Amino acid sequence: MCGRLNVIDDPMVQEICDNLGIKLWPAARIYGRFLRPTQSISIVREQHGVRQMNNAIWWLLLEATDDGFKPSKYTSFNTRSDKLNIKRSAGYQAYRQSRCVVPVTGFGETLSMPGQAPRYTDMTGKDGGLLLGGLCRSWHHPKLAEPVLSCSIITLPPHPKLMHIHSKAMPLILPQDQGLLDSWLSEEVTDIENFSPLLAPHIPQDLITQEIDKPSTYNALSDPGFIEKD
Repeated sequence: MCGRLNVIDDPMVQEICDNLGIKLWPAARIYGRFLRPTQSISIVREQHGVRQMNNAIWWLLLEATDDGFKPSKYTSFNTRSDKLNIKRSAGYQAYRQSRCVVPVTGFGETLSMPGQAPRYTDMTGKDGGLLLGGLCRSWHHPKLAEPVLSCSIITLPPHPKLMHIHSKAMPLILPQDQGLLDSWLSEEVTDIENFSPLLAPHIPQDLITQEIDKPSTYNALSDPGFIEKD
């Protein structure tokens, strides 16, 4: 599962954002070396034919409060790929109607083994930023002038090359193919059959790995590693 994001102000990440053709930036983009679930993160989505960057709460399901929204008690910062076609699942409609991408420098994973201290590993794109496939939802509250956005990152079954880093799942890293990204972001594309190949574990870019002491301090514990793309 993808539980933390690295989004620094990096020229390579800015380049992939520029390539997405974003026309609106309604809010200042969120940067952070250690972004966690329930925090707001920046996503790219398409609305009424216009591609824009918005900030969204990294937790797909929200609950209404007296004056706004809070993350639901049901964990939803990630959406498992095997739940996307289950009609009553949280991501079913969003997968068909409101897909998004999350531009990042990298992401972090944690490996927990019985009787051992957790191992934390950060991963970044060797030659540029990464685009993670996500879902988003819009929530309306009578006391708020603007809707609140929420999002999740789609996770896939574990990849053999990443089993030593995280043995349960990996995030959907989208290939940086313009035609594919146009379809992924398009509100008009509701036939999701063409996206089925994306839901198999796949690494479309070379990755640099770095074991760290803990996410809050990210001191390196070893030399960087390398994972070759598929």
